[in-house]
Amino acid sequence: MYLKKMHGVSMVAFSVARVILIPVIFILVLLSGCGKKPEEKNVAGKPDRNDMEELNRYLIQKDRERIQNYIERKSLSMTESPTGLWYQIAVEGSGNKFTDGDKIIMEYECSLLDGTLCYTSEKLGIKELILGRSQMEPGMNEGLRLLNHGAKALFIMPPFLAWGLIGDGKMIPSRAVIVYSVNILSAE
Repeated sequence: MYLKKMHGVSMVAFSVARVILIPVIFILVLLSGCGKKPEEKNVAGKPDRNDMEELNRYLIQKDRERIQNYIERKSLSMTESPTGLWYQIAVEGSGNKFTDGDKIIMEYECSLLDGTLCYTSEKLGIKELILGRSQMEPGMNEGLRLLNHGAKALFIMPPFLAWGLIGDGKMIPSRAVIVYSVNILSAE
């Protein structure tokens, strides 16, 4: 009888232990799985280099599509340079193409793709700059090298060739595509 009681007590203890231990073991297994770190892509939520490159490619492609839609809507015939500058030379002009150090005097009109006028020589005066030395958008620097005295042209600059991520802090907003119409008055 002693064995039977002992056996009965141990059966009860075993049943209680099983009821308690199984959920405890299950929870421990789950918690131990949570301790394993998955492959971390970044630290503190910051994108890694690959994420940034992918985002940059995506934004450049979207800007290119916006420019192409604008060109199509306006029925323009433009050429895209290897850097991504779009240009149309309406009047060829004469003489040699501009190079570093050339002083260029021009009329201009700068607007956004939606037609918002940003800057004009009519309001701010004729622009005078020295190619390669004056502070100007990289797209303008590139575009002017395609021109010569008396030329008239239209440039469309994606943000990375214009004012980039921050804009100019005045009229040109962040990540804006810029449309420039230029008329070269003289050059030295």
